[in-house]
Amino acid sequence: MAERVLMIEDDRGLSSMVGEYLEPLGIRITACPTAAEGLQLLGKDAFDALILDVMLPDLDGFEVCRRVRAEHDIPILMLTARGDEMDRIVGLELGADDYLPKPFNPRELLARLRAILRRRSTTSGKREQILRFGRLEIDRDARAVRIGGDERSVTSYQFDLLWALATHAGRVMSREALMDALRGEQFEAFDRSLDVHISRIRAAIEDDPKHPRRIITVRGAGYVFAKQQDA
Repeated sequence: MAERVLMIEDDRGLSSMVGEYLEPLGIRITACPTAAEGLQLLGKDAFDALILDVMLPDLDGFEVCRRVRAEHDIPILMLTARGDEMDRIVGLELGADDYLPKPFNPRELLARLRAILRRRSTTSGKREQILRFGRLEIDRDARAVRIGGDERSVTSYQFDLLWALATHAGRVMSREALMDALRGEQFEAFDRSLDVHISRIRAAIEDDPKHPRRIITVRGAGYVFAKQQDA
């Protein structure tokens, strides 16, 4: 069965090109040119992922991302003609899973889209896997993160990043090791985007994100998930 992807993009030629390229590869694109139409479709139908342009005629794509993330647990790939690093960081902080500047190679779009779809999918038939560290619970099958039973919001990528750290609790993981654990599609070794995702995870699970006790930065080496955690 084809994956269903909603694309909110006002460039109809680009949407058509993306749809024609992806459909033979098992990804069916539903395109709409405005944020209003896209949000309406997202509220009525089920999609596997969202491709979201930042520059839309009726609403800023960042605001769309904020609204989608507040109501839907769907992987988001943002597109923009602006390649500025700060724009990318803003998008990731608002809950986007990945970010691709225009113009882009359709093969790269496919690779990134497949990456977030793969991270989102759950494998049937596996036994339930839950990691517990004090009040923190990481439920792999449900792809949920809870503190004292209260679910915390993280993106699909952030969940996989947290799982990679937690399953290696007590061990320092370099950026390269984290990229290998996550199949390495998204980040360069010194891309600040990785730090943004770590910051967002800390905001979700730490009592004091500015003084983290669960995910510790080891300067010059990487990150370590604290194995012993009473809180």
